[in-house]
Amino acid sequence: MKRFCIVLVALFTATISCTDRDDDVTTINIRIKNDSNLLFEEVTVGDSEEVHMNVASGDYSEYFEYETAYQYAFIRIIAGGQTFTLQPIDFVGEEVLPVGFYTYELNISTDDEVLLNFVVD
Repeated sequence: MKRFCIVLVALFTATISCTDRDDDVTTINIRIKNDSNLLFEEVTVGDSEEVHMNVASGDYSEYFEYETAYQYAFIRIIAGGQTFTLQPIDFVGEEVLPVGFYTYELNISTDDEVLLNFVVD
């Protein structure tokens, strides 16, 4: 009986501990990774009012929720007293991302262009 109780407790513990962050997700979640050598003081994605703040070189921001998003987006970065912008022309042929977690890895080229690498987390 003692073994049965131990096995039962172990199975119960394993069952409730097997949830992951995707289980209760209902929106698109995007974070920023700063792949540049600059401190990103502010990063704005699309027309969102939320701003990813103070993303250090090599670091990630927190995830923010978005109603709609694509594999690329309008991006405005303020860093080192300058403003850098990625301005897509249109989203023709693009599909809205499904609910999930994503990372926009951002860098700034030597020509001051914003480079975006899209990652599914």
